[in-house]
Amino acid sequence: MTDRIEQRINSLNKRLNSEKRFRIYCIGAMSFALAWVLILFLNIFSSGYSAFYRTVIQVDVPFLNLIEDTTQFSEMSSEDINNLSMYSFSKKAIYRLFPDIEEKKDKKMLIRLFSIEFEQEIREFLKSNKSNINETETIYLTASDDVDQVNKGNYPRDLDEDKRRIKDIQLLFFDDLVDRGLVSYEFNLPFLMRGDSREPELAGVGGSIVGSLFTILVVLILSFPIGIFAAIYLEEFAPKNKVTDFIEININNLAAVPSIVFGLLGLGIILNTFGLPRSTPLVGGIVLSLMTLPTIIIATRASLRAVPPSIREGALAVGATKMQAVMHHVVPVAMPGALTGTIIGLAQALGETAPLLLIGMVAFVVDVPQTPLDASASLPVQVYLWSESAERGYVEKTSATIMMLLGFLILMNLAAVLIRRKFETKW
Repeated sequence: MTDRIEQRINSLNKRLNSEKRFRIYCIGAMSFALAWVLILFLNIFSSGYSAFYRTVIQVDVPFLNLIEDTTQFSEMSSEDINNLSMYSFSKKAIYRLFPDIEEKKDKKMLIRLFSIEFEQEIREFLKSNKSNINETETIYLTASDDVDQVNKGNYPRDLDEDKRRIKDIQLLFFDDLVDRGLVSYEFNLPFLMRGDSREPELAGVGGSIVGSLFTILVVLILSFPIGIFAAIYLEEFAPKNKVTDFIEININNLAAVPSIVFGLLGLGIILNTFGLPRSTPLVGGIVLSLMTLPTIIIATRASLRAVPPSIREGALAVGATKMQAVMHHVVPVAMPGALTGTIIGLAQALGETAPLLLIGMVAFVVDVPQTPLDASASLPVQVYLWSESAERGYVEKTSATIMMLLGFLILMNLAAVLIRRKFETKW
């Protein structure tokens, strides 16, 4: 009897120890995965946070040298100001930072401390303040990418001069400007508002953000109603036969088809056959809608199956038709799950790159799109474009764009969880 008790105790201890080891393995696996996710986020954040601020250099611009009476600016239209020849005037304003410089080569190096759009920035300041312009105005001009990276500590200064893009004389100019308090940081609003550019300090994600929003809007308009109604018909009204079985199998298979196949479909049919404009959010949205439909249909059908049969039976018992029972009782209960599947499908579409590359949304687009018919890029495509650029300034902007894309995806998945928790019915 004692031996039998001891055996049972030993067996129980083995099971308990086995359970403890299993818990340790699970915790270890989860910790390992979370550690790598944390490393990924820290790496992206450490590389990309600096893109959200930029280096500017303070310059005193004597507008009295441009026109005899500054009050005349208030009478000028924006077109008149655009017609003003301001390039030499703008350069002379920059030369005033170092009035002792006489060599043409040194002046050229000084000009290169600034973005190539320094003239346009002065012009835009004039247009914005023409009604109340002083004889001399202090303007903060965007520094060049090389200066920006030096100021942020991302550029090695200890290399030989022939091995770096910024020259020794430029570093002397920069250090002197820093000592005089003329170099500062400001929030990089143009990064969020402008389109792409060949110059890293001028490149922005505004066009990509708007392009992604237009694309997702097209996906939502097309895929949500079609996916919901298709799922309702297949689950509630379609007869169970070989045809519907064939449709269900293909819907499940489409959910596993690589996204690049949908891009080939869009290239071959939507662009070449129907002749829709290339590189537009409209075409991108249509292609991504085809990819998103299976996800929405599968999620909606699963939600409809989860509705207790008593809901249908109770509605039919009080005299409701099949249509009324489904649309007034079953669908509202299943809608939280359907919305969750839709948001997850949209989040997946937001992060897709391959289909958009094949339909031409990889083109270099400077302007921010105004409609879904304008040429545009998207956030994942913008990451792809900038990751191939050699300039150091694109590295931080690539990471910053990834941060924004991950932020959108996290928000969309969080919205899906909140919607499910808020509207889900407990049985």
